[in-house]
Amino acid sequence: LADAADGSRRMTELADGVVYSRSGLTYQVALLEKAGLAARSPSTDDDRGVTVTITQAGQDVLAQVFPGHIDILRQLFLQPLTRQDIDSLARVLTLVRDHMRSIPPRSAKPRRKSTTRHSPTGGGA
Repeated sequence: LADAADGSRRMTELADGVVYSRSGLTYQVALLEKAGLAARSPSTDDDRGVTVTITQAGQDVLAQVFPGHIDILRQLFLQPLTRQDIDSLARVLTLVRDHMRSIPPRSAKPRRKSTTRHSPTGGGA
């Protein structure tokens, strides 16, 4: 949300972008909303859609924790790597991300109907 120009994204866009199930994202957004860090509202361009927006409190928390988070990532994750290692890692992770994004999320796939049938006498088929 912080990367969006207006601090908002549609729920489906968020779920697909982070390769997360819609139900899982709904739960996470509910926690952020309860903490006052994000707000949900009806989408302006789709009656069924929901938009999530980072609140000022969310921006404040992000500004407070993000620099320390980046420092820890640099120290624990990137420090032992050479520039060539980082470039290779970025290339590989980009391939993985693109592959994951090319597959519809589980929540977007149609559910299979049960094929289990029972006989009138109560036994299995």
